[in-house]
Amino acid sequence: MPLMSTGTYIIILVTAKDVEEGRKIMRALLEKKLIACANMTQGVESMFWWEGKLDSASEVLLVMKSRKVLFNQIIKAIKAVHSYSVPEILALPILFGEKNYLNWLKLETAQILIPKKEKGSK
Repeated sequence: MPLMSTGTYIIILVTAKDVEEGRKIMRALLEKKLIACANMTQGVESMFWWEGKLDSASEVLLVMKSRKVLFNQIIKAIKAVHSYSVPEILALPILFGEKNYLNWLKLETAQILIPKKEKGSK
């Protein structure tokens, strides 16, 4: 039976210039437990506007699974190793997922504590 994730879980999409850079990004995030899993698709043909001109590139596409609460840390970790000045870093919500898989995803990613608000504070 699917489990509604209520915005807790995300899929992160990132393009990179080649397999070597893609692996570097995936490993950096996995080692920090910011993602539970990553897939890389090779041979992605991208077309885009860059510096006022239509451009294209052969890239790899990374598809990574994590939790929404880790996204800011994920962005910082990707930017630390990515060669692009403006890397594509997108997060999409996982609306539904198989319960055991989502539990595994939670267990395999960093557990951070969110401070509770004190009474009377906004």
